[in-house]
Amino acid sequence: MSFSTHSLKSALLVSSFNNTKNTNNKRLLVAKKKKSIPNATASSSSSSSSSPSSSSFNINNINKNINANNRRSSNNNRLNKKFVPMAGKVGPSGEVKKVVLAYSGGLDTSIILKWLQDTYGCEVVTFTADLGQGEELGPAKVKALKMGVKEENIFIVDVREEFVKEYVFPMFRANAIYEGTYLLGTSIARPLISKKQIEIANQVGADAVCHGATGKGNDQVRFEIGYYALKPDVKVIAPWREWDLDSRTKLLAYADKNGIPVAASKRQEQPYSTDANLLHISYEGNALEDPWEEYLEDMFTRSVSPENAPNEPTYIELEFEKGDPVALNGERLSPAEMLTALNKLGGDNGIGRLDIVESRYVGMKSRGVYETPGGTVLLAMRRDLESICLDRGEMHYKDEIMPKYAELLYNGMWFSPEREMMQKSIDQAAQHVNGTVRAKLYKGNVMCVGRKSPTSLYDVNLSTFEEDGGAYDQKDAAGFIKLNALRLRTLKRRRTDAGK
Repeated sequence: MSFSTHSLKSALLVSSFNNTKNTNNKRLLVAKKKKSIPNATASSSSSSSSSPSSSSFNINNINKNINANNRRSSNNNRLNKKFVPMAGKVGPSGEVKKVVLAYSGGLDTSIILKWLQDTYGCEVVTFTADLGQGEELGPAKVKALKMGVKEENIFIVDVREEFVKEYVFPMFRANAIYEGTYLLGTSIARPLISKKQIEIANQVGADAVCHGATGKGNDQVRFEIGYYALKPDVKVIAPWREWDLDSRTKLLAYADKNGIPVAASKRQEQPYSTDANLLHISYEGNALEDPWEEYLEDMFTRSVSPENAPNEPTYIELEFEKGDPVALNGERLSPAEMLTALNKLGGDNGIGRLDIVESRYVGMKSRGVYETPGGTVLLAMRRDLESICLDRGEMHYKDEIMPKYAELLYNGMWFSPEREMMQKSIDQAAQHVNGTVRAKLYKGNVMCVGRKSPTSLYDVNLSTFEEDGGAYDQKDAAGFIKLNALRLRTLKRRRTDAGK
């Protein structure tokens, strides 16, 4: 309703925001105006479909609007006040002067921000990472400012290129897959977030860091091991292990009490929780907690279903240098651009969906549904190129250490010396992985159909079934076979004799 369309509406609006008028004056003003428009309420109730400019209206509805405006004004006043740290206040993790919060700007981390101010009385520094999650991050700054965070204490950092180049690509050089299926999309983002939080903590002189991970999941482990690896004496605040806001009802009540805006959609129980970055998006919890129940198709945001993918295959060529992709269909791309392009190609062809039950580090089983279209394409094509560039021993050694490498990443041990040792050997092998792979993308499948390399170990003269010009003497195989069979022949003879 527009309050400018009628004198009474204008008078009511002015009176509701005029602090110099008392409540009695407002009542007199309303009564005076009502005399000039008899039966206004009745008129409104009989003409509920009338336009906003109509002279008929409902006094109760106007009063509700005024009250709502007053509540919003009150909430804004509470949020816009600059927060003043309270020296000497001690929270569950001890006294904290300044804390760096991993902040998304969403409901949970906004509640955590206010809770830190209330519980620890400390100055809060917010860090928001652009990992390619596909969300507008500007509102996070606006919300932090409204909640009293100083502008110089708000950090929004685009880390997409660093994320792909320094974390995703090294992981893919190892062909890392956890428990045979999971491409570690959430796991690989956590060490970078931890690293940036510690860097900011050192920059601003913070004595603590804080994350929003729950006490049941893997992320609390990943974040905190990262913190301690980089800053051993840092204080860590994990609100979900400290506060009593242990239900959605309590969280919403705390938000309402403290004037934290809550979107209408957030007041409803969400069907699942999500985590996204440039490599993947995950879906967990609530509607997905029964591993027998199939997910709903409308859940997915990065891929079409294989059934709805194009009926014609898409061919692509991916060029690699030292194990990393550098050009797609002849066009050189940065690491983040490359993964973005592969996400689009894979998603359009129904590639990269995964529904699994995994073993969490904290001891429980958890169901997760994932979309990793670009990563799925990259893994298949990169591994295919290795088949002609790496020696059998190199490939098999990589396959032996890969499960351990993947487990280290899953468990948050990115900064561990054993992971770094493995990485050096993996990167050494990757120096020889150069060339181009051609693949066919079709209805959820990645089918490699061609590969070439200047460092290829494939020799057609050795592998051909035709005349090889003396490159390989087949008679040599007889001695090779006998030597490899020697222990088995000996075993059979001795044990057969012993049994007689």
